Amino acid sequence: MAVNDECIMRFLELKAKRSYRFIVFKFEEKIQQVTVEKLGEPQRSYNDFTASLPDNECRYGVYDFDFTTTENVHKSKIFFISWSPDTSKVRSKMLYASSKERFKRELDGIQVELQATEPSEMTLDVVKARAF
Repeated sequence: MAVNDECIMRFLELKAKRSYRFIVFKFEEKIQQVTVEKLGEPQRSYNDFTASLPDNECRYGVYDFDFTTTENVHKSKIFFISWSPDTSKVRSKMLYASSKERFKRELDGIQVELQATEPSEMTLDVVKARAF
């Protein structure tokens, strides 16, 4: 499995420049490479991110989550979300599962990882709980 250079470049732009709120990555089986499928502008919400994930196909996603701590400090954490719905094809689930760690290593700066097989496993409440 290879990682398209654009994946790393866009992730660095999200991390350093905050150019994006989220990125959705897709594993292109024909070329055996992870590519950028969708970029979310900085004003986009978490709901926009989850709506970008297909119902029946696996994806990787990165989301830059802003929050305020109980001490009233503004913070941000970068989430890596592995989306593998139960309704996706078995082969697809296996490909995404087997290439996840390698892909994650390419994205230096991931702070929290979530793995979801249904929407309830990655609600905004789940993200908030994991951020603190």
